[in-house]
Amino acid sequence: MKYLLMIYQNPETWDALSDEERQRLMAQVDPIMNELTASGEWVGGEALADIGQSRTVRVRDGVAAVTDGPYLESKEHLAGYLIVDCETTERATEIAARWPDARYWAMEVRPLLGG
Repeated sequence: MKYLLMIYQNPETWDALSDEERQRLMAQVDPIMNELTASGEWVGGEALADIGQSRTVRVRDGVAAVTDGPYLESKEHLAGYLIVDCETTERATEIAARWPDARYWAMEVRPLLGG
């Protein structure tokens, strides 16, 4: 089954990290991605651009309303995602728990329909 692992971050917390801390955090991703690629579990993933570049579109009564920024008012935002193909939800959860962002912010694990 395929799972979407959503990476949430708080920009204030991220900005408070030193360049060295950010580099160390990001360096922890490569070994996990290499392992998942070797096991055949890695499907793909991407970091997302800064939330300041996002737009939210809502259509009400046939009229599109477009606003700048994320769709929710919150301190944490969706910063990226990965898709894995695992045997169990527990395995997908294990991968999310190992992702370095989980130690600072949050990871959401959600099965993909038809996955």
